[in-house]
Amino acid sequence: KSRGLAMAVTMAQARGVDRLAIPTAGNAGGALAVYAARAGMDAYVFMPADTPAVNVHEVMTAGAEAFLVEGLIDDCGSVVEAGTDNMEWLDVSTLQEPYRLEGKKTMGLELFEQFGPSLPDVVLYPTGGGTGLIGMWKAFDELAELGWIDPADRPRMVAVQSDGCCPIVDAYEAGDRFADRARDPETIASGLRVPAAVGDFMILDAVRESDGRAVAVDEDRIREWMRLATAQTGVSVGPEAATCVGAAERLADSGWLRPDDDVVIFNCGGAQKYPHLSDPSTLPRLDPDAPVDWAALRAQGTS
Repeated sequence: KSRGLAMAVTMAQARGVDRLAIPTAGNAGGALAVYAARAGMDAYVFMPADTPAVNVHEVMTAGAEAFLVEGLIDDCGSVVEAGTDNMEWLDVSTLQEPYRLEGKKTMGLELFEQFGPSLPDVVLYPTGGGTGLIGMWKAFDELAELGWIDPADRPRMVAVQSDGCCPIVDAYEAGDRFADRARDPETIASGLRVPAAVGDFMILDAVRESDGRAVAVDEDRIREWMRLATAQTGVSVGPEAATCVGAAERLADSGWLRPDDDVVIFNCGGAQKYPHLSDPSTLPRLDPDAPVDWAALRAQGTS
């Protein structure tokens, strides 16, 4: 989100814009708030009422005008769109202005920089609005047009969603180019709770052109994959990327992912944004005035 919003804010300021507005499930709002603060611009951020408190705090701390909407992110988007004429703000919603996509494109360019002269075989991307996946595919197209890569060497793109909100997967499996709005979307990965992605057809085009997949994974296992990935890598993995861990597991078991594939999972937000997903009351408690049962403590550490 920061890549896209840094570019959007920079270019808006260069063109004399002084007021920006965005609907967000959390991270995009935080990114807009801090970059707008740096640029001396007004930012209006509209979030679903159940947005994680850490994300709301981030927006408020940066001085943006924050609002909670009783609805989902597309309801927030409707508020932004309705206010454009009266408020005279620039709508920086997903794919409503060109530069967020250009900022997201740098993820693809960075893959080329780090893997070059080749690219990874597979990219798994947690897909809500899907701008990152679209931006990377644009980057790969441009690298091919420049003659820096063979078009056949572009990665297979995997759009990953929770089965609690998976309109892109449903459209992929139905063979459709456009996705129906998800009914009753529910997932702890707030960045994936996008019932209707504006760029649905671009996501699906990229997935199909790359011989990729769109995969929905079990909502009930997201916490498990968060712990697994963070414990294995030391990287703070959010619930959105955790869905990709589950997708990789499934695709490997099916043979679609091969042992010699170079696979990249994008982690779009850290676990620290979701403290409510852990329950500290379940932790063992020690009395400093009582003897420590070291055998029990050792067993706890190896369980």
